[in-house]
Amino acid sequence: MAEWWSTLSIAMRVLWGLTLVASLIFVIQSILTFVGADTDSTGFDAGDLDGGMDIGGVDDGVGDLATGSNLYTFRNLINFILGFGWSAILLRSSIKSSALLVLISVIVGILLVAAVMYMFKLLSKMQQSGNINVYKYAKGCQGTVYLTIPGERKGEGKVQISINESVREYNAQTDGETIKTGTPVKVVDIINSSTLLVETLEPEII
Repeated sequence: MAEWWSTLSIAMRVLWGLTLVASLIFVIQSILTFVGADTDSTGFDAGDLDGGMDIGGVDDGVGDLATGSNLYTFRNLINFILGFGWSAILLRSSIKSSALLVLISVIVGILLVAAVMYMFKLLSKMQQSGNINVYKYAKGCQGTVYLTIPGERKGEGKVQISINESVREYNAQTDGETIKTGTPVKVVDIINSSTLLVETLEPEII
């Protein structure tokens, strides 16, 4: 291994280094994407992996996944380096012209970026098609507070609401006092497609 590394030029060492790092980040991004983690917050990706995949709101997650259509993201940079780097490494012995090798590698990198962007576009459409019409079904539903909701609409918390026998997570506000985590609540109105207005659910007196 040491002998092989010593035979490489500085340019090839840099290329190998960038390609291996990009490959590792790509694997991590892919794993986190499909387990629904928020890679934006970890700094691995600036928009694609948002995972913060809030699957609760009608638009939640769709916008996050759709950010894969944004060309200028860290994910796309990694994808380009991945395609460019492995193409240059694998084709180096077959293509003698450096200019042609670079050109082909750039094209492969661009094609990989385009393919991943297209994949995220399809994923966003799939998720959107499976969403519930919050305006139609959420009002009157009950659930529990997931993150404390500040009182008098001074901020947002989160609630988990049961809609059509499916538990969904939404942002939430309240007109009353602060509602703490774990408190049963009821949806009294819909503020927007991802935010509900709730109130504390009073226990029934038998």
